[in-house]
Amino acid sequence: MKKLFVLFAVFILCGNAYAQEHAPEVAAHGAVLMDAETGRVLWGKNEHTPLAMASTTKIMTAILALESGREDEIVKISARAAAAPKVKMFLSTGEEVRLKDLMLALMLESSNDAAVAIAEHLSGTVEAFCRQMTEKARQIGALNTIFETPNGLDSGEHHSTAYDLAAITRYALQVPGFIALTNTPNASFSSNRREYAFTNRNRLLHEFTGANGVKTGFTNKAGHCFVGAALRDDMQLISVVLGSGWGERGKQQKWVDTKSILNHGFDNFEFVTVITADTLAGTMPITRSRTASVDFAYNKTLRIPMDENDKKNLYAEVSVPDSTKAPVKKGDTLGTVKIFIGTDFYSEVLLSALSSAERHDFKTSLEKILNEYFGQITEKQVEVVLPEF
Repeated sequence: MKKLFVLFAVFILCGNAYAQEHAPEVAAHGAVLMDAETGRVLWGKNEHTPLAMASTTKIMTAILALESGREDEIVKISARAAAAPKVKMFLSTGEEVRLKDLMLALMLESSNDAAVAIAEHLSGTVEAFCRQMTEKARQIGALNTIFETPNGLDSGEHHSTAYDLAAITRYALQVPGFIALTNTPNASFSSNRREYAFTNRNRLLHEFTGANGVKTGFTNKAGHCFVGAALRDDMQLISVVLGSGWGERGKQQKWVDTKSILNHGFDNFEFVTVITADTLAGTMPITRSRTASVDFAYNKTLRIPMDENDKKNLYAEVSVPDSTKAPVKKGDTLGTVKIFIGTDFYSEVLLSALSSAERHDFKTSLEKILNEYFGQITEKQVEVVLPEF
């Protein structure tokens, strides 16, 4: 097997010059910048450190509510939901509200009682719903997250990481209805007892070009937190800040941190198409066939968000044999290309055969002749022992 190391020097001169010389400086204890298309982390600070995450928890609550398909169901409010602490919409025991209206209260003004009501309605108990939340996080790839409350109030082992919240949000952005929900500027609705009106508390939607999410959070343990998202041109970025500070200073700092992180992403990173699917990648000699060789191509397109430093450190490890034996079917994997950025493995692309090559040697020729000669005679009637080659 040949292994070739190929430097993608052609990309070194691509793209814009750095808008910022250094990574963003943020006050948050944990933070991350993630590209939503690829899931690549573009920048991080303690992004895998477990931290309290306050009401950013409600992103997962909204995911499960949306995916339930039960938005039009009527939720009867329990005493436990009504007793939830502020921030709340002041639901009363026995009150009846549509699930989709509770979701608006959940995401626009972070109502803790709405979160409990949603959890109980969908799973029977808050505890069962939290187990479902944690399992969903595992499925998404958020492996360092434990949900013990549906609203983010501090409790026991309730925690996440900046990376996990970005991964959860990356998933959420693909859930039908999620972006529309988090981008709703204001909403009003009625229960069987009273009318409600809510205004979206996400300042980023009004203060940052392209902003399209997501959720604020604060508890005494977590400090001020925020998961943000913004789309410009073809790049959707996700930012997370956990513990940007406490008090009024921390409340303002989470917006400063978020904008600094997102600006760093949009100013410095752009997509580069490194590999294009079905592009001819080479020709491989074929033995034991009348076909001398088979062309092979890349099996997928690979677009990577990169800054200038990434482009200079992009290389590929190509592994292909000197030749292969027939038979070869169209689409068979003949080799691989592993893409690295610096010392970090990024992705693997397969090299696939563009055509087929039948086996042609003494054994296969004899089999063909015998099959044609004996026609419908079954294998039990005629047994031919062929030599091994």
